[in-house]
Amino acid sequence: MNAFGDDTVFLEKFVERPKHIEVQLVGDQHGNLVHLYERDCSVQRRFQKVVEVAPAMNLPDHQRHLLYEYALRIGRAVGYDNVGTVEFLVNPEQDRIYFIEVNPRIQVEHTVTEMITGVDLIKTQIYIAAGYKLSDPEIGLGPDVVPLRAGFAMQCRVTTENPENDFKPDYGTIVAYRQAGGFGIRLDEARCTRAWWCRHFSIRCW
Repeated sequence: MNAFGDDTVFLEKFVERPKHIEVQLVGDQHGNLVHLYERDCSVQRRFQKVVEVAPAMNLPDHQRHLLYEYALRIGRAVGYDNVGTVEFLVNPEQDRIYFIEVNPRIQVEHTVTEMITGVDLIKTQIYIAAGYKLSDPEIGLGPDVVPLRAGFAMQCRVTTENPENDFKPDYGTIVAYRQAGGFGIRLDEARCTRAWWCRHFSIRCW
């Protein structure tokens, strides 16, 4: 009550050994909505995602399709347009799915979805914001399910921690860096134009 002006207490169910699964949605301003499969973001460090895989491995097909259905239901209920992510906790052993949240924006891990679908999500969201339909040739997403490419895509993030401070997140100056490369490797990096802006540096590759 002192901190927030509200003494309401919420109790949340504890889910043991869950998978953190998120479904990518794409909707336009004309009522069209599709999913672009799922990503497994279960590997985390201090509540931050560090490895994302698409599509999710070791997920029963019936749970996979339920996730798509639930995500689309949520999107349709609010008339969602543009790209967004619906996040769930999944307990495959108990056959349970729990809703977490909706992120109404592009996410860092969107790139693994691009790799397994061939859909440029950044370009897509710009066209949607400009009023295009999903079926327009500029976007090219019809009412049918988008083909899923063979194989898996994985994104890995480099995190910075201070071992002298209980391995808590930290930042500093990069003194050596060797860029990844090779067949099937995509590198996304954030660089700063001024040294004092540099608080983090992320490399994502798969």
